[in-house]
Amino acid sequence: MFKNFKGSYDPLYFLSSLGNGGLVITFFMYLMFMIKHPNTPLPTFEDISSVILNGNKFTAVLTIVVLSAIIYFAIANIKFLIWNIKEYFKFRKTNMFKVLKTSNSEVSLMAIPLSLAMTVNIIIITAVVFIPNLWLYVEYLFPFAVIIFSFIGIYALKIFSEYVSRIIVNGDFNFDKNNNLGQMISAFSFMMIAAGFSSPAAMSTLKSVSSISTILSIFFTSIALSIILIKLIIGVKSILQKGIDKEGAPSFLIIIPIFTIFGIIIVRLVSGISHTFLHHNPNPLIMFVALGIIASIQIIIAYVGYKVIKKTKYFDEFIYGEKHSSGSYSLICPGVAFMVLGMFFIHWGLVKTGIINQFSLVYYLVLIPYVWIQLKTIFVLNKINKKHFPIV
Repeated sequence: MFKNFKGSYDPLYFLSSLGNGGLVITFFMYLMFMIKHPNTPLPTFEDISSVILNGNKFTAVLTIVVLSAIIYFAIANIKFLIWNIKEYFKFRKTNMFKVLKTSNSEVSLMAIPLSLAMTVNIIIITAVVFIPNLWLYVEYLFPFAVIIFSFIGIYALKIFSEYVSRIIVNGDFNFDKNNNLGQMISAFSFMMIAAGFSSPAAMSTLKSVSSISTILSIFFTSIALSIILIKLIIGVKSILQKGIDKEGAPSFLIIIPIFTIFGIIIVRLVSGISHTFLHHNPNPLIMFVALGIIASIQIIIAYVGYKVIKKTKYFDEFIYGEKHSSGSYSLICPGVAFMVLGMFFIHWGLVKTGIINQFSLVYYLVLIPYVWIQLKTIFVLNKINKKHFPIV
């Protein structure tokens, strides 16, 4: 892996860690929705090992393949995170960092808490999957998760408040260079933190932990939605006036991962409130409508975004060509997000409502496009890695 980027380093390289972490989630979705776990909200080591040891050979092999993929991308997530942290501290000592702190690009620092929040989620998932009997102690672990996400949330607020206060005081936001949706990474970051809080909100049986997590999740979700309202409007205005910036073209798809996380938060908070306070299961029809709307918006954004990016020849130049851009890693996020929300919609919106039967022919046909997107995303990630980190 390259070292000592220094002046050529860009905080958006944190998205390399984020992308690998996202792919862990995509493979975990198979375990989440295809392995029975009646006693826990997530499939645990015991549920998974039972399938491997007692299920048919084909299912056992597929499960092992999924677990292997989770291990591979989890290691890559940690590896890229550590590398980025090291390079970032070197970058802070350069003049380029000082320039960054006086430009629109200062918002790219929000990629740091975004990636940190993803890594915490990955650690939680891998721990539940690979550590025996962990769920017996999970109520002791949820408060620690809340504390960790609180620190990440405070760090994100610090970065964002410094950026926004500088713009408000100096009035130096450059609208001429805002013809992309890169500013939305701040909303992405806060939404990811909100998703972190929504996990104990949904799964903790302690009202105190669930209540605090729910409040904090709503708080950071509200921040993210407020940012979306502002940044989306000014970003689209600049794009319509000047045309989209070629290097920033992939940012057009950032709405997809943001909406995916928002959908997951809705599922978790509704589930948590229903179980903890109302003492019944949430109505799947609510999930069907909410996730259906979000999935529809994602499809529209994905189609238009793909056409836009292709017309700018971004793929030809920055993915398959000679040009380099750290923002290329942002292409991984929508692929991951599209697949993850698709799995939620299929199982919460279609299977739980009885529209389709799980493991039927129709069920597998509906899965095909999402699996294809997952594999295509892995292919693109490998292409980007070979270009930016040829030694990896």
